Amino acid sequence: QVQLVESGGGLVQAGGSLSLSCAASRSTFGLPAIAWYRQAAGKQRELVARISIGGTTNYADSVKGRFTISRDSAKNTVYLQMNSLKPEDTAVYYCNMATPQGIPLSNSWGQGTQVTVSS
Repeated sequence: QVQLVESGGGLVQAGGSLSLSCAASRSTFGLPAIAWYRQAAGKQRELVARISIGGTTNYADSVKGRFTISRDSAKNTVYLQMNSLKPEDTAVYYCNMATPQGIPLSNSWGQGTQVTVSS
């Protein structure tokens, strides 16, 4: 079973950038899509971005044009580049394998990585 570990969060001012990493414990070759999710305090977890095996990407409307998801198969890592951050992007960010519809495939979630955007 593949383990996914998130990193790269931090505190940033509005308008700033952060890059998150999702490192897999083994090769991602053959794995289904990988997606980033986030959960803000008091809110449900929501899909942020998804990248398929073939590299097709999908984004939540709230992050389109600001966030970019990518994968480096050689490093078994999926990235989330976040630009023009807003206070409403503040949340714990998680990665997970996902269906084509962005539904998480594993019920086991990692620690996530905290992103805090100050106004």
